[in-house]
Amino acid sequence: MAYPQLQRGLKHRHLSLIALGGIIGSSYFLGTGYIVQQIGPGAFLAYILGGIISYLMLACLSELAVSSPSQGSFVNSAAKHISPHWACGVGWSYWFSWVIFIPSECMAGGLIMQYFVPSVPVYIWSILFGLVITFFNLIPVKAFGELEFWLSLIKIGILILFCVLALGIFFGYFGTSKSFIGAKYLLDNGGLLPNGLMIFFVNMVILLCNFQGSEIIGLTASETTNPKKAVPAALEKVAFRIIGLYIIPTFLLVLIIPWQESSLNGSIFAFALEKYGLSHVAHTFSFLIIAGAISSANSGLYATIRTLLALCQNRMGPKVLTKITHQGIPIRATWVTLIAIWILLLVSCFFPSHNFYTILLATSGFTGTICWISICWAQLRFRKHYKEIGVKLTYKVPWFPYLTLLAIWLQIGTLLIVLIYPDTRASFYVGVPVLLLPILWHKYLRKKRT
Repeated sequence: MAYPQLQRGLKHRHLSLIALGGIIGSSYFLGTGYIVQQIGPGAFLAYILGGIISYLMLACLSELAVSSPSQGSFVNSAAKHISPHWACGVGWSYWFSWVIFIPSECMAGGLIMQYFVPSVPVYIWSILFGLVITFFNLIPVKAFGELEFWLSLIKIGILILFCVLALGIFFGYFGTSKSFIGAKYLLDNGGLLPNGLMIFFVNMVILLCNFQGSEIIGLTASETTNPKKAVPAALEKVAFRIIGLYIIPTFLLVLIIPWQESSLNGSIFAFALEKYGLSHVAHTFSFLIIAGAISSANSGLYATIRTLLALCQNRMGPKVLTKITHQGIPIRATWVTLIAIWILLLVSCFFPSHNFYTILLATSGFTGTICWISICWAQLRFRKHYKEIGVKLTYKVPWFPYLTLLAIWLQIGTLLIVLIYPDTRASFYVGVPVLLLPILWHKYLRKKRT
C-alpha cells in the first residue's frame, strides 16, 4: 500500500547537526552535575563507555539505514529482521522515551532560568519552552533542519569556549587561581571513583540518556537527499564529536572543580567558570545553554513523531494518524505526540523539580536503551541473511559479530543493574511494561485479524 511521502528536504549538513542536536541537550549541561556528584571525578570514564556504546549502536544503525532508508528506520528493521510484535513494542517504547525526555529538557531549561530569575517558578519556564518547541515542529522539514543547524552550532561554540577557558584555568592563565591546579581534584578527594564501582554502572542508564538522540540519523534517512552517502558520513562526524564535545569537556570539568560541589542547581559548567571569577562568561554560558534545551527537545520531538508515523503505517497504531500534509508534515502524529508531551509537562508542575527531573532522565534512558538494543539485534539478524534477500552492503559494521554482541550485552547489563539502586529502580518498573504491553496488544490484534 502506498503512503503519503515525507519530503526530502534535509541536506547533508542538516543531518549531521540534527543528530548532534539530539545528543547534546541541557540534560548534558545540567545532568552532568548529577553524574559527577554520584560517580566522582571518574565521570569522564562513564562518558567514554557511553560513547563506545553509542558509536557501536550508530554503526549498526547506519548499516541498516543505508541498506533500506525507509520511513521509521529501526521500527521497520525490527519488524523485518526480528518480529512485528517486537517492532511494535520497541517502537512504542521509543516513542514513550521521547515523550518523557522532552518535558525533562523543558524542566532543565526552567532550572537554568530560575538561576537568573529566582522569583519565577520552574514550571512557568518549562511551559514557555514547551510552547516554543511545539511551534518549531509544526513548520516544514527544510525550515526545521535549518533551525536545528544553527541551534546546534551555538552548542558546539559554547562547549569549545568552555574547553579553552577550562584549559586556561587549569594552567593558571585565567580566573582567580593563577596557579597550576594539577591532579588534586582528580585524585586527591577519594580517587576517580570515591563512591565505588557499582555506583558507576548504576548511573549508566541516566548517562546513556545524554547520548539519546544519535539514533535520529536513521529516522532522517527517508528525508535525506542522498542517504547512502549522508548517513555513514554523519556517523563518522557524530562519533568524533562525541569525543570532542562530551568526553573532553567532562574531563576538563573534573580537573578544575571538586566533585563534592557538583549538583543539579544550575549548569555545572557555568558553576565551574563562576568559581574562578569568570562570572560574566558563566552567566552568558548558562543563558546559551537554553539553546541546548530547545535544540535537543526539537530533535527529539522530530524523532518521536516519525516513529509514531512508522508505527501507524505498519498497522501497529491507529491508521488515522498516517496523514501527511502537502508540506511533508505528519500532522496527526504530530498533534497526538504533542498532547502526550503536554500532559506529562503539566503533571510535572505538581512535583519537586529536581527529583522529578532525575526520574524522567532515568526512565527515558531505560526505554531509549531498549531501542538501541533492538537496533543492534536487528543488524545482527540482518547480516546473517542479507545475501538471501539480494541486498548489497555499501557500509558494514567492522569486526562483525563481536562489536555488535558487545554493544548488546553492555546495554542489557546496564538495564539489569538499575534494579539495585532505589533511585533508578522506578525506570525498570515503568520501562518493562511499556515494552511488553504493546507486544501483547499486537499479538492479540494479529491473532484476531487471522
